[in-house]
Amino acid sequence: MNARFEGKVVVATGGGQGIGAAAARRFAAEGARVAVLDLDAKEARREGWAALAVEGDCTTPAVMEEFFALVESSLGPPDVLFNNVGQSARERSGPFAESEEATWRFVLEVSLLTAMRASRLVAPGMQARGCGRIVNMSSDAAFAGDAGLADYAAAKMGVVGFTRSLARELAPFGVTVNAVSPGAIRTRAHERLSPAILQRIVAQTPAGFVGGPDDVAAAVAFLASEEARFITGQTLLIDGGRWMV
Repeated sequence: MNARFEGKVVVATGGGQGIGAAAARRFAAEGARVAVLDLDAKEARREGWAALAVEGDCTTPAVMEEFFALVESSLGPPDVLFNNVGQSARERSGPFAESEEATWRFVLEVSLLTAMRASRLVAPGMQARGCGRIVNMSSDAAFAGDAGLADYAAAKMGVVGFTRSLARELAPFGVTVNAVSPGAIRTRAHERLSPAILQRIVAQTPAGFVGGPDDVAAAVAFLASEEARFITGQTLLIDGGRWMV
């Protein structure tokens, strides 16, 4: 592993497990000082790859503000922000005609507004320093429009629009903003799916298999690196070809 992020400060929301943890470990392996904010940060503390691991709810503005203030005072201003936190309605997912507004609001809050909130906390500093990388987490559900995921698809397409608009605003200051859009990835949530659903997912994936968190982490690290300095406002689908742009 090279040292593309030697001396850099990287923040990953929802970085305690799954894709967020895989990306955080990747950044740490490449020399970064990594800070994670997650409801469950025990794994990050136990494995020791995070320079700062804080347990907290990313949907609470005060928690987010305190966390970023702690990052800056402990490690320095963030060079990279990975807005990873988010989730679907999971067991509350279902046909839109039977859905409830409280569920929509939860999904929009955790999957879209957290990214906007965290970006608002780092963008002024990145803009002033004339450098920085923001990588947002979308989903191929935004493009495929999966049935039963109307709220999640709306939130994640909102991430795409937010990414493009913020990228245009920050590009003159040397800051890039991109998004990754994974398909089915082997995470703890994925493990709860039935064999029939897993078989259907594989059948719909031209690559013929389900990707892992490290597949997404590699793309996140690339977009956050100097190698991607001329890439901004883009959304990279990581789904084995299920949806092609």
